[in-house]
Amino acid sequence: MDTSGVSRRALLLGGASLAAVDGVRSQDAGAALTAAQVIDRIKASVGTGWRAETVDRIIFGSPETPVKGIAATMMATLDVVRRAAAAGKNMVVTHEPTFYSHQDTTDALTNDTTYQYKVEFLRKHDMVIFRFHDHWHMRHPDGIAAGMAEALGWSEKADPKDERFFAFPGTPLSVLAREIESRLHIRTMRVVGDPDLQVRRVLANWGYASQMPGIQSLARADVDVLVVGEAREWEVVEYAQDAIAAGNKKALIVTGHVVSEQSGMKYCAQWLKPLLPEVPVEFVAAPEPFWSPGAPLA
Repeated sequence: MDTSGVSRRALLLGGASLAAVDGVRSQDAGAALTAAQVIDRIKASVGTGWRAETVDRIIFGSPETPVKGIAATMMATLDVVRRAAAAGKNMVVTHEPTFYSHQDTTDALTNDTTYQYKVEFLRKHDMVIFRFHDHWHMRHPDGIAAGMAEALGWSEKADPKDERFFAFPGTPLSVLAREIESRLHIRTMRVVGDPDLQVRRVLANWGYASQMPGIQSLARADVDVLVVGEAREWEVVEYAQDAIAAGNKKALIVTGHVVSEQSGMKYCAQWLKPLLPEVPVEFVAAPEPFWSPGAPLA
């Protein structure tokens, strides 16, 4: 799942981003960067403007905290923040929530011992957690989509007009599924559909696929396979079963949410490095949460 070989296009885009933050960086010279200054550079570089309503914000910690190092990750689990702290990183840039809801609301968790343990660990290690979800997706190209396509070796298969739509030369579904499983090191992938289905057109919905547009995506005449991170089993999964039973040549691949966007945050770490040369930036992988009996855990 190595995306360290960032494409030439990405490097050029990175160069443009550096030019955009020259003014911001000059103000930071000579002093340790604070979390707020790191975020300012991200805002100046992502190329989307910044929404007034967004989940992208500091979830934990102070904006004035001096940053010793940055860990980019898919999900700031306790395991991830422990490994980040052990590596000398006290700022985590995470794509998904830290406290178990999309908005990271914690009112209902005040007396929860797991929540308290995690908060105490973050406080003890003077850590800052910054959510980077909406704007990383809004970026052109979408940062998650770009990283996932590179990890899968699908960049050249992507439609120039839609970075989530891929063309294949008639590949059996079983072969496609095994390739995804191997490249992303997935332990618990699930597939709905005929293993011998000849796949020519794949649409990816990285992360969570809601009922709509999940059903609409799979129903498209030009889509053979929909790849998702996760979906409710009484929504998109059941629709896939019924579509196949109705005689449609369709398939659904469910990879798991973490692995379906993980490489997009590895790509984010590469993107952040030239923006923040004063501090070390490292990708810290979030572990796939599930395992299957009889399958190796490594």
